[in-house]
Amino acid sequence: MTNSFQTFGVIGGGAWGTALAQALAAAGRDVTIWAFEKDCVDAINSKNENTLYLPGVKINAAIKATSDFAEFSGVDAVLAVPPAQHMRGTLKAFARYAKDNLPIVLCSKGIEHNSLKFMAGVLKDEIPTARAAVLAGPSFAIDVANGLPAAVTLACEDAGLGEALGNAIASPAFRPYLVTDIIGAEVGGAVKNVLAIACGLVLGKEMGKSAHAAVIARGFREMTRLGEALGAQGETLTGLCGLGDLVLTCSSELSRNMSCGLALGQGKSLDEIMGARSAVTEGVATAPALKTLAADLGVDMPICVAMADILSGDIDVDKAVSRLLSRDLKSELA
Repeated sequence: MTNSFQTFGVIGGGAWGTALAQALAAAGRDVTIWAFEKDCVDAINSKNENTLYLPGVKINAAIKATSDFAEFSGVDAVLAVPPAQHMRGTLKAFARYAKDNLPIVLCSKGIEHNSLKFMAGVLKDEIPTARAAVLAGPSFAIDVANGLPAAVTLACEDAGLGEALGNAIASPAFRPYLVTDIIGAEVGGAVKNVLAIACGLVLGKEMGKSAHAAVIARGFREMTRLGEALGAQGETLTGLCGLGDLVLTCSSELSRNMSCGLALGQGKSLDEIMGARSAVTEGVATAPALKTLAADLGVDMPICVAMADILSGDIDVDKAVSRLLSRDLKSELA
């Protein structure tokens, strides 16, 4: 096993992929970004700026961009950052260039619609020889890209590989904490996006900070129940990739998911909100898959289910709120 990682490929030229490339460059690594959009590649290479997804941020001049996966054939490790619903297709296209036992760090948060698999499951299907890790935690792209301090979870079942990757990724402003619980990290990352839409909706409807705090707390209980059903470790979800990411994403309009909910609460339609955005709002795509997965596992997730129903148009916001508030009283630990 390679214990020293110097060359990294970052698959995905969105804001988060670009920010992670910045963090890797700050750690002294050689970094190439793969992006689907030619305009994105050209702007990074000619202007040192991702004018499509992270305008105004100066990108380290050592970072290169490409649209050719062949340039990743010799990298030591890859960070995979395409939108969750495009992860399978992107990995399928990259698979022929992935050497055996290539470490691939999954940095997208969501559940695939058709298979109800998290990203590690998708990776296992498409590149079975890869060695999987998951990066998650409270970290806005703009903060990481600008070199502001951030701490994240790096999950890898092979503790030795996780330590080597963590040492390669870490810099004074970007601090990974290691766990071996991949499913815990994935559950936290996926569920918090749906809950952030709910929190934004509460604030958009001017239901108050008390209701906002209640959604965070009860939403975290839903996250924990799902994690338990899937075999996650409770300690993982109380850490950066669970509670930490939940608090950040549910508390700032910098979150695309929270701002989506805010606009919904203010009366805008989902089509109107999505039509004005170039970047993906992962919680919108994750909500219906999460609803189905919870039903299949027999896990009670009323807030997440309500969000799925609102986003699908099956119920309006007021009826969804009334449905939640009229549920039978129960123990807080249930």
